[in-house]
Amino acid sequence: MNAEKFTEIIGSDFYSGVPDSQLKALCNFLMNKYGIDPNHHVISANEGTCVSLAAGYHLATGKVPVVYMQNSGEGNIINPTASLLNDKVYAIPMIFVIGWRGEPGIHDEPQHIFQGEITLKILDDMDITSFVIGKNTSDEELENVMKEYRKLLAKGKNVAFVVRKGALTYDEKTEYKNNSTMLRENIISHIVNISGEDPIVSTTGKASRELFEIRESNSQGHKYDFLTVGSMGHSSSIALGIALNKPKTKVWCIDGDGAALMHMGAMAVIGANSPRNLVHIVINNSAHETVGGMPTVASKIDLVGIARACGYSSAVSVDDFESLDSALESAKTKNELSFIEVKCAIGARDDLGRPTTTAIENKDNFMNYLKQL
Repeated sequence: MNAEKFTEIIGSDFYSGVPDSQLKALCNFLMNKYGIDPNHHVISANEGTCVSLAAGYHLATGKVPVVYMQNSGEGNIINPTASLLNDKVYAIPMIFVIGWRGEPGIHDEPQHIFQGEITLKILDDMDITSFVIGKNTSDEELENVMKEYRKLLAKGKNVAFVVRKGALTYDEKTEYKNNSTMLRENIISHIVNISGEDPIVSTTGKASRELFEIRESNSQGHKYDFLTVGSMGHSSSIALGIALNKPKTKVWCIDGDGAALMHMGAMAVIGANSPRNLVHIVINNSAHETVGGMPTVASKIDLVGIARACGYSSAVSVDDFESLDSALESAKTKNELSFIEVKCAIGARDDLGRPTTTAIENKDNFMNYLKQL
């Protein structure tokens, strides 16, 4: 189904979401039609804030908004959906569009398997009527579903479209780029060189895939790294938990701007605890690159200023390799909580692979290594 026709049938003029590769056709269409427009299309930090933003839109306009996300974001919407939107509370109608990663019977990465199995059940448990869109779903079929959905929405109910892989299409090209020149894989190589045998926690997406391949290329093994293959936005808190319990070991966190924004309250907790052995690196390309390149708001905020206000002892921003190496060396030797923002280009190798070890093997190897420190 064409993404433009899909939005036409839905009939809403306001969308908020967190981008998903399964919904790339929809995201690209929205970017080409609206860009980032507070009146029509807002990419928010996490799915829960998308729901709250959309609720505010409904309160102000009386219209029905659409919130889009990967199914991994269902967990983030449970609280505002159950305790704010539900018809037993404020009866705020909303349409969810959810990319179905890990659909049973479809091969996918390990972090999506269980989430895929429970995707429809979560919606059912939250009293959200859902309809699955596949490659063969016709316009007429979708129009008939929307007729029924409008009756539910009029009663303050929530409804959802769950989108299978390849179900939505969009032919027009959308280019995402910024003015930075450093590639993330090269940045991570510099981090690996200077961190030595210190443990690293890396965020979900291409950063962890690149870290894995760098270790392979260096013949180093993978015991030094915890690859946060799911749970976007939580790698810095994982690193904090390790740093607090291994105070004599330097712990490095390789984060992304989208992930850091998703649960930015983690920075306040890190700063308040102020572990002297933690280095928090945010590679900032101001994009949700792993799922297609759609923008984040990271280009419009002062991450270094935020880190300092949260209590990080040292916080710097770099945009070239000489400055990066200097900042990494300083963080390595200093006994203080450090934050490094690295300005990064959008893009990765076309032949970038995926980890060949299982998530359990990664955890066991990493924990065994930590026992030695």
